[in-house]
Amino acid sequence: MHNPSLLTKPHYAILDGLRGVAALIVVIFHILEAHSTSHLDLMINHGYLAVDFFFLLSGFVIGYAYDDRWTKLSIGGFFKRRLIRLQPLVVLGMIIGALGFYASDSAMFPLIHTIPLWKVIVVMLIGFTLLPIPISMDIRGWQEIHPLNGPGWSLFYEYIANILYALGFRKLPNWALTALVTGAGTWLIYYAVTSKTGDVIGGWSLNAEQIQIGLTRMMFPFFAGLLLSRLTKPSQIKNAFIWSSLLLVITLAIPRIGGADKLWLNGLYDSLTIIFIFPIIVYVGASGQIRSQSGSKICKFLGDISYPIYITHYPLIYIYTGWVSDNRGLGFSAYLPYGLLTFVAAVGIAYAALKLYDEPIRAWLQKKLR
Repeated sequence: MHNPSLLTKPHYAILDGLRGVAALIVVIFHILEAHSTSHLDLMINHGYLAVDFFFLLSGFVIGYAYDDRWTKLSIGGFFKRRLIRLQPLVVLGMIIGALGFYASDSAMFPLIHTIPLWKVIVVMLIGFTLLPIPISMDIRGWQEIHPLNGPGWSLFYEYIANILYALGFRKLPNWALTALVTGAGTWLIYYAVTSKTGDVIGGWSLNAEQIQIGLTRMMFPFFAGLLLSRLTKPSQIKNAFIWSSLLLVITLAIPRIGGADKLWLNGLYDSLTIIFIFPIIVYVGASGQIRSQSGSKICKFLGDISYPIYITHYPLIYIYTGWVSDNRGLGFSAYLPYGLLTFVAAVGIAYAALKLYDEPIRAWLQKKLR
């Protein structure tokens, strides 16, 4: 598991930076989502596609990091490495969610004040494992598989992707992987174009419809990223971080397409963005080099906080969303300070979680499991 030969590959610093850019957009998207009335008027309208970008980026990085190392790496070793990387912050995110649970009591979440503490603790302990809870155990009212920390749903599907990769899909020859990705992409287009909401939003509940969405959103991007890592050889693109970041921001900020009358148009945008635009962004990011010290520091900071901010910010969003629901009709100037405070707090908590908890815990686990 800790053979030094497994640790020598060059790092894609720009891809780290892109992951951080996407994570910050997710936080802003969720803050602004509290002020929307439906999918049609979301601000930073396609911010939800950042999850699909994460899946594709993860598949690319997993393929790059592990595809040629299985002669020296066992399946158990792979799972240990992934658990050490992901699980400590999953636990912390659930703890933060439990600590802030009653603070989000509001008109938006009328169930909260009726939930006993013991039930919150049980849901938190289950959340530590990332096992999804059934709708019957919902304690918030949104039917989430992780009602203390909603984004846990995407980590659940990330683990499924990792399991599929390690147990068999890594062995697929490129022609078979291409066939799999083509089929998954075809289904993604069909689902998005025919969906009742005209988008790919969803995946966070434990029912047939939401499981289908979650698997649809995971299968194509993750394994397309894996295929991309195998088939492409990064070139040399100047200012790659700037161009790829700009394209990512524009793609996620594009307003809703088609409106209520032509929902299929937005579904087509969603699916084609995932299938074509996101691979281009990853390729451009992988094809660049950071030449300046300041650029290296920016990409490192963004990469370092990307996962911590994604997995710890949503308890703050619950609180902010609940406050907004109890204070409808206030002007922009009234909401702005609380929105900014939520954003700054999310970044601050993420950085503290990284330095005071995640890095020390991972170092300890790596030493114990050596």
